[in-house]
Amino acid sequence: MTMGWQIWAALAAVFAALTAIFAKVGVEDINSDLATFIRTIVILIVLGAILVATGEFRSLPTITPRTGVFLALSGLATGASWICYFRALKIGNAAQVAPVDKLSVILVAIFGVLFLGERLSGVNWAGVVLVGAGAILVAWRP
Repeated sequence: MTMGWQIWAALAAVFAALTAIFAKVGVEDINSDLATFIRTIVILIVLGAILVATGEFRSLPTITPRTGVFLALSGLATGASWICYFRALKIGNAAQVAPVDKLSVILVAIFGVLFLGERLSGVNWAGVVLVGAGAILVAWRP
């Protein structure tokens, strides 16, 4: 747990890429919502085991109402994202769906500035534009 955010973010990218590939194969023969449900059960079991192993379930009563509301909203947004993502994978190519999904990077930058007061430099905004252009070019099929 002592790794820097960059390592965790890079690992998240690797696992997100694997998610797209595994999900595309897994959703071929079943309903996309059922596939999302199965994925969610697996996540619940694994995270539950991690929390039990680390003793973090004890911390549950210390969650403030504000934290609880925002985590619930995050959960709803995650669920909606997964449902949409699996439906897109069911009918589209993983190499096209994943880059469009990653347009969320642009939205996070915009929302971070608008709602969290974060500041981006000109170079940061150029990166946001390049991410968007790259995602569109990867997803483009003439």
